[in-house]
Amino acid sequence: MDIVKEAVDKGQKALSEFQAKLFLSEHEVPVTREKLVVGEDEAIKAAEEIGYPVVLKANGPNIAHKTERNLVKVGLDSAEQIREAYKEIVENLGSESYDGILVQQMVKGERELVVGLVRDPQFGPCVMFGLGGIFTEVLKDTSFRVAPIEKYDAMQMMDEIKSKAILGPFRGKPPVDRDKLAEILIAVGNIGMEYDAVREIDINPLIIAGAEPVAVDALVVLGDGTK
Repeated sequence: MDIVKEAVDKGQKALSEFQAKLFLSEHEVPVTREKLVVGEDEAIKAAEEIGYPVVLKANGPNIAHKTERNLVKVGLDSAEQIREAYKEIVENLGSESYDGILVQQMVKGERELVVGLVRDPQFGPCVMFGLGGIFTEVLKDTSFRVAPIEKYDAMQMMDEIKSKAILGPFRGKPPVDRDKLAEILIAVGNIGMEYDAVREIDINPLIIAGAEPVAVDALVVLGDGTK
């Protein structure tokens, strides 16, 4: 199944979060365990399969700014909490269309990074890496390379950010698996080369769980493209 082509054919301007993570996982980007459900009972069953605690999120290609609109509920660790959170999210959506509720593994980690793809008018697809989470826009601690990139480029990008110390041993945690991080950066660059229709990718946060990077949230913006 070509997720991007199918979405473009339907006229979507972006992939839903569920679609985005499915697409990224097909390209060797590690993502959270998650299930798309409809109904409280399905949500509880999914949470039991994934393992508590979980996160609930509204899901749909046109749903943006989920946290600000109270469409995300984190740290749910019982069936009762899931029922309550599910009802609240649906209520907050009002009449807005959505294609289900995402039940997602809650990944814990103090280090948050961002990986992205942008299309520069002059240079074409460019890979971005930096400090993620709430600090992305504030500190703008990022590094860029024109795609495609190789492992050497990815390693250089990691060393270029001001907060590179966060990639080493941190608060009793092991250093980040740089090889795995490099693979993610290379994969995002390759997507930019392969899919004209993918205009932008924003993986934020990419949380470091132990030593391993995991994409917790992802946005894939679409445009017209032949591939």
